[in-house]
Amino acid sequence: MFSSLRIRNYRLFFTGQVVSNIGTWMQRIAQDWLVFSLSDHSPIALGMAVALQFTPTLFLSLWAGVLADRVDKRRLLIGIQAAVVLQATVLGVLDVTGFVQLWHVYLLCFTFGCTAALEVPTRQSFVAEMVGREQITNAVALNSSIFNMARIVGPAIAGFIITWVGTGWLFIANAASTGAVIAGLVMMNPDKLFRGPAVPREKGQLREGLRYVRRRSDLMTVMGLVFFVSTFGITYFTSLAIVAANVFHTQADGYGLLSTLLAVGTFTGALMSARRGTRGGPSVRLLLLAAFSLGALEFATAFMPTYLAFGIALIPLGYATITFLNTANALVQTAVSPEMRGRVMGIYVLVLIGGSPLGAPMTGWLADTLGGRSTFYVGGGISAIVAVVAAIILLRRGGVKLTARRFGRQRVLTRR
Repeated sequence: MFSSLRIRNYRLFFTGQVVSNIGTWMQRIAQDWLVFSLSDHSPIALGMAVALQFTPTLFLSLWAGVLADRVDKRRLLIGIQAAVVLQATVLGVLDVTGFVQLWHVYLLCFTFGCTAALEVPTRQSFVAEMVGREQITNAVALNSSIFNMARIVGPAIAGFIITWVGTGWLFIANAASTGAVIAGLVMMNPDKLFRGPAVPREKGQLREGLRYVRRRSDLMTVMGLVFFVSTFGITYFTSLAIVAANVFHTQADGYGLLSTLLAVGTFTGALMSARRGTRGGPSVRLLLLAAFSLGALEFATAFMPTYLAFGIALIPLGYATITFLNTANALVQTAVSPEMRGRVMGIYVLVLIGGSPLGAPMTGWLADTLGGRSTFYVGGGISAIVAVVAAIILLRRGGVKLTARRFGRQRVLTRR
């Protein structure tokens, strides 16, 4: 389950991510609650903040993938993380001193989105450089386990700290925690990285990446499914604050507890994905099953009558969600050539996050018009239907053949 941790460079990265992701989730909870408080608990304002944070992905993630293929990914990540430290510090100081206004948060949401649009495809493609192709599936799952362990710890801490001292110090804490990532990157041995051939700067590299994906029916199928499920189904990370405040009438600690229960499911799913990653390649069948389960469970969760029942239902929903995301990520990473990985991951991040400017305002509008529960049954229904449609398309095509190059050879991962 933890085979990737035998590699020193990845251990340094893993350790830094453990600390930083806790800070990131503390900031995420604080940011949502700050927007909610400044806007008099407006779901539309919360949706707008999320949209601003993810809009830069539409414009920057593809170019970030091109950049990641051209330059030293480790050095690029150091610069990006330094920018994150600066942004979190500014928001924290504004909040602690009492000068923060809603437009300040909106502006910083947008700048956070710009750094995230650069960071995510670079970080995801850098995983393969740290561990090599043999360990990609395991390392992707371990990264998710860090992320979701932080989802358990971070929101729980944030919910109580907000009730004691407010949101401002959580932004300062995130700035400090990001230093752990920078330290790990600096301490790495560049000579031990599994780097692919250098990609010289040339015209048309972005178009080349788009053509590469378009010619691959396997990648097109995975990315199409990821776009619809992430845009319409995986919106509850935002709508949990709406449900906590407007449906069950709890405070910040109630919101933190719901986020923690969801994270219990995602953390468990991430560990199981890591275990599967040591037994073989990812499966299209598992991807489709996870997408359908996510939709069905989200739909059912919408109708849970009590706060406790709703919270417990979030656990299997989180498990299905992270299984879907990890499987999709691993399928894409193991199926591409090393020299194209940055650009393909840029496209993947675009379809994964790029729908948020549409999904987040939709979530706010649905919650404001039809109630907080509506975002769950609408998103869940769409996800389940899309999974069924994707399965029918694949059956008519006779299956999808995913291949991965291993040390100059090709091997079939799955044809199911």
